[in-house]
Amino acid sequence: MKAAEIRDMTDLELDNKLTDLKKELFALRFQHAINQLDNPTRLKAVKKDIARVKTIIRERAGSEQ
Repeated sequence: MKAAEIRDMTDLELDNKLTDLKKELFALRFQHAINQLDNPTRLKAVKKDIARVKTIIRERAGSEQ
């Protein structure tokens, strides 16, 4: 997911996306723990997507003040 795509989302969509990504990260970590993870690079990608979404949320919160 690119930052430009994230910036086009509304605040509600960002919150929903963050929730979905956190659920996906939990599932991936669980799969990793029981050695059933097919694509280990997906863990890194999901973490980066979470960071991007949080960064955009933080930017928007800072610009409102």
